[in-house]
Amino acid sequence: MSEAIDRRMPVPIPQKSSSAQRPPATLASSSTLASSTTLPQASTEFDVFGLPGVIGDDLWWRSLQQKGTPLVESIDASQARVTFIWRDPHGDESRSPVRRVYIDVNSVTNHRSPNPQSLERIAGTDVWRWRTTLSANWRGTYALAPVTKDYLPPRWSGSEERRRMSQRVWWRDVMSQAIADPLNPQRPYSAGWGGAASALHLPQAPAQTAWSWVDAGEGSFGDDGGAMLQELYWNSETLGNRRKIWVFSPEEAQGDNIDPRRRPLVILLDGQHWATRMPAFSALQYETRQGALPPAVYVMIDSIDGERRSEELCCNPRFWEAVQDELIPLAATVTPFSSRAMDTIVAGQSFGGLAAMYAGLAFSERFGCVLSQSGSFWWPYVELLHAPLGQCAVRRPGERGALAEQLAQGRLSARPLRIYQEVGAREDVMIDLNETLRIELERAGHHVNYQLFEGGHDWLCWRGGLIEGLRWLLEQPD
Repeated sequence: MSEAIDRRMPVPIPQKSSSAQRPPATLASSSTLASSTTLPQASTEFDVFGLPGVIGDDLWWRSLQQKGTPLVESIDASQARVTFIWRDPHGDESRSPVRRVYIDVNSVTNHRSPNPQSLERIAGTDVWRWRTTLSANWRGTYALAPVTKDYLPPRWSGSEERRRMSQRVWWRDVMSQAIADPLNPQRPYSAGWGGAASALHLPQAPAQTAWSWVDAGEGSFGDDGGAMLQELYWNSETLGNRRKIWVFSPEEAQGDNIDPRRRPLVILLDGQHWATRMPAFSALQYETRQGALPPAVYVMIDSIDGERRSEELCCNPRFWEAVQDELIPLAATVTPFSSRAMDTIVAGQSFGGLAAMYAGLAFSERFGCVLSQSGSFWWPYVELLHAPLGQCAVRRPGERGALAEQLAQGRLSARPLRIYQEVGAREDVMIDLNETLRIELERAGHHVNYQLFEGGHDWLCWRGGLIEGLRWLLEQPD
């Protein structure tokens, strides 16, 4: 049961020219890097970047805009000092109503604090800045939230749980004022709360070459007809709902002549993200043309909304029965692909990472490969995520959620799976839960490629891991 929207849609196709294969912009190229082992005094803290003029005058701001922000100093081989800057459009403190410029750096700043991190104003100027030290290979998103006195922290009262919930509501109000960094030269991204966020790629962050066209905001590279993208509606009788899906098949690399019925099937959960917010089509096309990925069929499934996402992606057998009985046959009417479990990947992030792992463990006869990124393996024990009021997060070595428990009890006797599992080095208890599950997966005989990346619970990190995971899962064994 389906309804086609556009039978054939033009796909941005990266061409095989040297200009099209440039790497994505990083702070190594868009910001000034300088060696500094000591923290400058406030009056000279920007001297290392060679900014002319007086701090906050027009010449200084013009030079800063040309360099782009954040500013990055190399401390040593493993660390970098990062300075975030915002210009107050109202002027200095005598004229401006701005009282804080909160900064939310994914998995770095503590947004659960009663008094979250703010940039600080340089007295007598329109310059707000904050500096921190990060690993030189860090990558992530951040946003700025300039606020007036109306958004300053209230006085918290009541029980710890009440104060925790009040702080959460207040922070959501603050983030309604959030903006992308106007001095960051890279294209902003859609953030989880619906606003915009900026990207930060430190100099040693792993390359994400396939995403350079997305970073550049370039939407078209010509279409030679070699790739296919079709957008459909999936009307599910089993689930009683209707949603979009996207079926994508990249152009094959020159010389490939694979039987379409042997092409791998890749199911991408939270498909609306990979289809619209951070479109993966050009990245998948690039990797296929380069021969890094074999020709495959990608099916992206819209998660509809937050409530439906929580219901369907949390180890829900009815959802995966509907995927097998309804969605896969629907996608097969668009283009052929393999029906073998070893040729089928389910990929997901957060709740999607949990769902992908569950699909493989519960339905291994159809889903033989799993790509799980920052999987929510705390489920259903949400209390594992709770930290003392004001504390960013906790570590809980050895803790496990339902999937790890069932594996340990021998209740998930799946066929051996190929699993690419990753989690961010700044995800605290999520690391413990992922590592506990990995141990149980390996004990059960599954082949796990486990990775820890320098970053947080962040789509900007996951997009790189998505490509790396697909490469590993789709490589042909010797």
